Amino acid sequence: MKQRCIPIFVSVLLQVIGYAIAISTKNPHARYAACFLSVAGGSPSGPMYLTWATDNSAPDTMRAVTTAVISGFGQLGSVIALDEGLDIILSTRVPSKMKGDVDTDQEIVKSDSLELASKEHLEGSTKFEIDPHEERKLLRKLDILLLPLFTLIYCCNFIDRTAIGNARIAGLEKDLGLQGFDLNIALTTFYISYVIIDIPSNLALKHFGSSWIAFLVLAFGVVTIGSAFMDSFGALIATRVLLGFSEAGTLSGLVYLLARFYRRDELILRVGVFFGLSPTLAGGFGGLLASGLLSVPDFGPVKTWRKIFLIEGLLTITLGLFLCIFMPSDPTKTRLLNDRERALAIARINADQVVKTSGKKEPTTLKLVWRSFSLNTLLCTISFTMINISFQGLSLFLPTVVNSLRKLAHQTAGHTMIKLLVFLATVEAQLRTVPPYMVAAAWALIVSWLSYRMKQRCTPLFICLLLQVIGYTIAISTKNPHARYAACFLSVAGGSPTGPLFLTWVTDNSAPDTMRAVTTAVITGFGQIGSVIAVWTYIPTDAPDYHHGNTLNLSTAVTVCFITLFNGWYILRENNRRARGERDSRLTDKTLEEIEQLGYLHPGFRYQL
Repeated sequence: MKQRCIPIFVSVLLQVIGYAIAISTKNPHARYAACFLSVAGGSPSGPMYLTWATDNSAPDTMRAVTTAVISGFGQLGSVIALDEGLDIILSTRVPSKMKGDVDTDQEIVKSDSLELASKEHLEGSTKFEIDPHEERKLLRKLDILLLPLFTLIYCCNFIDRTAIGNARIAGLEKDLGLQGFDLNIALTTFYISYVIIDIPSNLALKHFGSSWIAFLVLAFGVVTIGSAFMDSFGALIATRVLLGFSEAGTLSGLVYLLARFYRRDELILRVGVFFGLSPTLAGGFGGLLASGLLSVPDFGPVKTWRKIFLIEGLLTITLGLFLCIFMPSDPTKTRLLNDRERALAIARINADQVVKTSGKKEPTTLKLVWRSFSLNTLLCTISFTMINISFQGLSLFLPTVVNSLRKLAHQTAGHTMIKLLVFLATVEAQLRTVPPYMVAAAWALIVSWLSYRMKQRCTPLFICLLLQVIGYTIAISTKNPHARYAACFLSVAGGSPTGPLFLTWVTDNSAPDTMRAVTTAVITGFGQIGSVIAVWTYIPTDAPDYHHGNTLNLSTAVTVCFITLFNGWYILRENNRRARGERDSRLTDKTLEEIEQLGYLHPGFRYQL
């Protein structure tokens, strides 16, 4: 091959897979197999890096220095490896309990406070016996009532947000007189307003209840209709800012509401359904709807791309009016459940909590809000931000990227190119965005189910991130339109489940209620900073191959791989410490109210891996 980069990358991936297996399972056979991958992946890396540095050094003096530098300073890693290796080798204490989110049966007798906590706060479902058959019936009812509705809500949210991508290739830029980076600037303003409003919106949801979601849906439906009548760059900026204000809080609010109905280990499958499916279904349906609307005759002043905004906005407002009447509230108040089902729903959530609240919400305080920024929250937020760079960027510009394959085909493929790709028209480009989203929708469901069955988030996340890495690697390494279109499938499919997984991961590991409301808003709100960057990943000067944008997306996917592995290691380490009783001091000299508000800091709380 006469190169070092790709062999090194393959070797490092083997190491990453090996260590991912090692931290995600305790099965001795699997961990022994992981040793093969880790050692095999690491073995060639040293020689290849040393050769790479030597090959690119001249004259002789510089070559002598560089070989000494890389081998000498490289030993700093060996010093760290010795310290960490000894810690691993000498660590012989293994916790007796690793599975399960909450230790509710351990007896705590180290102090009066500990005894009080174990007797009065770690009791839960004794007052209401949970019948497994009734629980399964309730789960089915909740799934039927909530998941289709929440999926539809977020579909409308995502369609209205990304409709501008379809409108762009239908003539929006020309009609509004946009030049250069005007569209990117307008897209940026949406995410800035989104970040500002997301946390206050979720706190408003906690105060006003589920009717707040209905209000948000009506609001962004009205703004989308207004977008059909834009006539200038200033109008575009105004509508994008208002759309950001109105859409902020929808995603985090829906996850917060789901967390009021489902146990922690049940949440991933439900979030995976509505959050994993919605963007992919919305992307596919949005492309179909846009192509269909562009094919029908104009009506009045509403022509070409304006029809996309008008019809999609009307559909959203219809949904908002429906939600004003039928939007379900939390288990303590909802009219969708009878008294027995309501009591069972509350008992289920109690059984999943260290400190039992019976569905009651504690007062919102600045202390609880500030405590929401745990290490797990920060790591998931950073990861979600980076995922938004790659996935949101591709979602916004996928019609443009697919359309650019036609131009790329003219430059590179000649007579060997498939005619459908050579002669892509505007409507055909819209339709070409549908298949990647459909594949991604199926993959999102599979990954969510696997994560639910495995009762962890780390390993499924890592697998999805590897798909993104492979997809963007193909995109930057070839100009073949066939291969690059195939890369879109991998990148979209790999990115689709990562949002639900990270969002569920941070929600699972947040308690009490105020902190859960804040963390869901933090990760979706601050995560939109990635979306701000995303709108600058596919810029006109980088067309048609978009090398810089794909390279940035590849870098973010690789970075998130390592953050995910680190977060998994941290959670395992913290759970081990709690199992050994190293966090029991947090209950000493605490009042009942203080113990109730410990949330994820409670020594009986177990992080979800």
